[in-house]
Amino acid sequence: MMADKESPKKPVVNNSNINSKKKKKKKRGGAKRKMTLEQTVAYKSVSEWVFLDRSNDNINNSMGLFDSVLDDFGVQRYQPKEKLVFEFHCHTTCSDGFLSPSKLVERAHQNGVKVLALTDHDTMSGIPEALEAARRFGIKIIPGVEISTMFTARGESGPKEPVHILAYYSSCGPKKAEAFDKFLGNIRDGRFIRAKNMISKLNKLKMPLKWENVIKIAGKGVAPGRLHLARAMLEAGHVENLKQAFTQYLYDGGPAYSMGSEPVSEEAVELICETGGIAVLAHPWALKNPATIIRRLKEAGLHGIEAYRSDGKLEVYSDIADAQNLLKLGGSDFHGRSGQHESEVGSVSLPVMVVHEFLKVARPIWCNAIKEILETYVKDPSDSNLQLITRFGRMKVSRGISPFTCTTEFIKQCLSMWLSKEERESTEFEAIKLELCYISISRTELEARAASK
Repeated sequence: MMADKESPKKPVVNNSNINSKKKKKKKRGGAKRKMTLEQTVAYKSVSEWVFLDRSNDNINNSMGLFDSVLDDFGVQRYQPKEKLVFEFHCHTTCSDGFLSPSKLVERAHQNGVKVLALTDHDTMSGIPEALEAARRFGIKIIPGVEISTMFTARGESGPKEPVHILAYYSSCGPKKAEAFDKFLGNIRDGRFIRAKNMISKLNKLKMPLKWENVIKIAGKGVAPGRLHLARAMLEAGHVENLKQAFTQYLYDGGPAYSMGSEPVSEEAVELICETGGIAVLAHPWALKNPATIIRRLKEAGLHGIEAYRSDGKLEVYSDIADAQNLLKLGGSDFHGRSGQHESEVGSVSLPVMVVHEFLKVARPIWCNAIKEILETYVKDPSDSNLQLITRFGRMKVSRGISPFTCTTEFIKQCLSMWLSKEERESTEFEAIKLELCYISISRTELEARAASK
């Protein structure tokens, strides 16, 4: 017995401390699930827009969006039933990405993305394929583009700085589409000239590349970019990896760098605003003088800047956005390179309040753009104007039914996926839908008379 008493005592475990830690841990975990009233309202608003095409009554009923939970004080709180993942910045094989639009949408779906903005460089050619794939996976596509521009400081003769502007449009795309397409086409044409100049510089640096190989890597009809040149350099054995191609030769102002025919940054922002888009400055952290550039672009109509990345919010750019009264956004800038340093599609965690603020600004602009595009068609129901409406969608013409009747139904379907019931039933849109019905009836009668002769 004495030996037992003199044996080393077991350490006394303070169960109260453990229980206290567990309670604290549980409380912290519970706090993450709780939403403030402001967050709840924002989540409800964002969810209703994301799922506009769903006819489920639960979507129209605000409580159907949430699970009810009791907090530590017995107060009823709500947590979202479905996580909303937005991806606002990604690329496909239509520019310098490695995945096709359909494969990108599939990848996004696997990662839980609900809304994806496809923002290829200087082209919107991948949008139709992305939309077709999105229907299979239940993803909403925001038609977008990343525009290559050039910024020059006022009163200075120093070097120009490349600046990329993201543009986000409605389901019908830009209004004044012909002018916008020509604008992008000029940039793409400049990319071909730029690529040839960079190949010439590489040849002088004893790293010969064949134009045919670069074009083959870029793909049919794709304007070549620096990534395509880097891949050609890697295949030719001139560099050990893509990063080396950029850090030693292709970086801005590098020995093999060349400019194309990029428009002035302010001009691009102004055109985005004129065509019913939302203009957001891409990756401001890559700029030499972001504060000056942001201030100047805000004067031109800039709506926001990227302030979120996969590694979280960048406080300095968030503060600049707040000071300039600009939206804060962010995306993965996913290309599909499968490298260690690339962020995965859907990896940026955007707060629901950030998305809510974005949609509060974007939706009225998009609504007005859709209205103007439809009014243009009503005034002149030509095939060319019809293509402006259906350019990003595939209209199915049923056998025995007039194409113009199918057009009306197609437009109604597009509106139901993009505009709220209140927006669709406004006086302006009701008048437009009535005119569309008249056009459809008139065209059907004309076709019937022609067939009977």
